[in-house]
Formats: sequence, C-alpha cells, structure tokens
Amino acid sequence: MTAETGFRLVRAPGPLDRVEALFAGAAYAPHRHDTYAIGMTMTGVQRFDYRGSTRNSLPGGLVILHPDELHDGRAGDQRPFGYRTAYVAPADILNMLDGRPLPFVASGVSMCPRLRRAVLALLEDLARPMADLELEDALYDLATALEQAAEVAVAAPIVNRTAASRARDYIDTRVEDQFSLADLEAATGHGRWQLSRDFRAMFGTSPYRYLLMRRIDRARSMMVAGHGIAESAMAGGFADQSHFSRMFKRTFGLTPDAWRRSLLGPARSFKTGHTGSS
Repeated sequence: MTAETGFRLVRAPGPLDRVEALFAGAAYAPHRHDTYAIGMTMTGVQRFDYRGSTRNSLPGGLVILHPDELHDGRAGDQRPFGYRTAYVAPADILNMLDGRPLPFVASGVSMCPRLRRAVLALLEDLARPMADLELEDALYDLATALEQAAEVAVAAPIVNRTAASRARDYIDTRVEDQFSLADLEAATGHGRWQLSRDFRAMFGTSPYRYLLMRRIDRARSMMVAGHGIAESAMAGGFADQSHFSRMFKRTFGLTPDAWRRSLLGPARSFKTGHTGSS
C-alpha cells in the first residue's frame, strides 16, 4: 500500500472496468461515478456514507452504488479492508431491461443470493479478460438480478432512446470541444430540456457529467501508460492541471497523483471462498 493513502489498486484486463483494491483508514473523499459501482467486500469492514446514512459491509457483502450518487469510503475498524468492484455503464443495464427503469438499490448494500451469484460471475476471476459472450451473459444476469434486488419501484419513463444515443455519440466524438445543449439539440433534432431528461434516464448522469467523465477517462488512460499528470490533463481537454485534479478527486475520491501511485506494485490475491455463504 502507498504510504500516503494506504491504498493499492489493481485493474483487471478487458473492456469492463473491474478492480481489486485494498486500503486502510479514510482513503476516499466524497465523490460520484457516472456508472454503477457493483462490488463485494472481501476482507475487513467496508464503511461508507451513502444517501444520508452510514453503511457497513462485511466480507461477502455486496455494495451496489447507483450512478451519480455521492459516497465516500473508509475502513470500519483499525484493519485494512479489501474489495472487488465492477463499473457498469447504466446504458448497458437499460438496454438489457428493454427500456424498463434503471434498478435502484436504495440502501447501497445487499445480501440477495441471486445478485451475489451475478456479481461473482463478474468478479471471481480478475486475472483474465472475459470473452464477449461470457461478459454479455454476465451483464444480462446482473441486470435482471439488480431489478429483483431493487428496493424502490419506479415507473418506467418514456425515453427517446435514439435521441439520447445520438447525443452520447456526439459527445464521444467531441470530447475536447466546447459545445452546449443547443448544439446537442441541433445534432439530435430533440428539444434540449427533454433531451437532457432522456439522457439522464438512459445514461444515469447529465450530458456535462458524461463529457467530464470521458475527458477524465482519456487522461487516466494516459497516466496508466506512463505519461505525466500535466500532459494527461491536456490530452483530456482540461484547461490546466489544477482543474483536472479537482475534477478527478470529485470523481474518484483521490488526487490523480495518489491514484497513479496506488497502481504500483503487485496485487494481493483475494480468495472468493472466504466471502460468506450465498
């Protein structure tokens, strides 16, 4: 673990962002993702504040964080704790549910056996990338298990998925550019405010937050490849390193430098056999 943060992070290979982490103390400042963060506590006590309450997850417990929900992270006692997490795009979940609303596990924790099996399929083996069909099956099982485990029933919104997808494609090809909702309206032929609502319903975050995350992702990939923070910030389309650092910490709860240093060194091997019964 790094001396400053007590944090170590290893990313699994493959297209789905899956990580294994170990840290002690209070490592994560309050932050939010534009994805579901779906994980399992492996060792120790995982404690976090979520939706106005403090949650605790013990080994074998599931942590299910909804997109754009503020949360932090810390050890629940004097011991380090470890976890595995997959970051899943809300659009992937929505597509597999045929337009039904995004599942919302309001408590942020779950012991649902069906959900546990779906999460283990994604997280049990982080040493190799998942094959395409394997990943698609696992995500479908996850989507339906999340829907079953959701504690809040939400009426399905009427969403113009075509317009929202066009807006996403527009953003993806113009990550370094400056544009407005009016530009998105012109590109999609859909009223800007309804488009904003449809975008949030489909992708779990606002158009601006989505753009910001794509810029951060680009910069993060540069850092993983060994580039400096200032160079990575510029490649991501940020005006300066200071702005990039603030936005990075709001997204991941760590400074870019602490996050980069946490990637160094070999991973600890967690044993899924010690995660409790299903």
